[in-house]
Amino acid sequence: MPQKTPSFSLKILTINTHKGFAAFNRRFMLPELRDAVRTVGADIVCLQEVLGAHDVHPLRVENWPDTSHYEFLADAMWDDYAYGRNAVYPEGHHGNAILSRYPIAQFDNHDISVGSSEKRGLLHCRIDVPESPLPVHAFCAHLGLKEAHRQAQIAMVAQIINALPEGEPVVLAGDFNDWRQRASAQLKRAAGLEEIFTRARGRPARTFPARFPLLRLDRIYVKNAHASRPTALALRHWRHLSDHAPLSAEIHL
Repeated sequence: MPQKTPSFSLKILTINTHKGFAAFNRRFMLPELRDAVRTVGADIVCLQEVLGAHDVHPLRVENWPDTSHYEFLADAMWDDYAYGRNAVYPEGHHGNAILSRYPIAQFDNHDISVGSSEKRGLLHCRIDVPESPLPVHAFCAHLGLKEAHRQAQIAMVAQIINALPEGEPVVLAGDFNDWRQRASAQLKRAAGLEEIFTRARGRPARTFPARFPLLRLDRIYVKNAHASRPTALALRHWRHLSDHAPLSAEIHL
């Protein structure tokens, strides 16, 4: 009888960094956010609204890092990282980023913008996990504010995921702006993705606004993998760091 391959798990964290500022842009919080992210001990971190560059803030903001925000957050804890530039403006640009303890073998930033609306991207990293015979496909998403745009973007996300090799594990995390809670049914039907908080508790987690969460905007989806311990992290430690509450989970391959 063939031996069953032992399972392996990794921890994922997702958070909208709000470009390194607290709600309403009152304070620059990136150094404190880095300290908080490090305490989670995640193997893969999905970041939305992370600044890649800005020409004006370094002149006005104390403690502005010398590197990009995703490099500053990665520091010495995550060996690999990838950045997908989405929104570009005269002063700089921001987008999504993925930090990983494991080697990122390949990454792509898929343009899922709709028409002339605000640029949106889906960052895809193929991560080689030494303990797994198959690569892990980590996706970081930040969808649009309009329902029609989100529906079109979700269809694009499903198409991209369906093009992956059959059976390989997929983790999709980020800010879906899906306050009507329609994305999960569409992603499950179109791409076989399951939202882990919905599976465990019947509904996605409340994450926005962080000080008093009412809307269920942030999500973690899996395919060809299992999840446990879905957690909306303790707000007493996080609510001043961003306008979104972070989510974490254990992913079992």
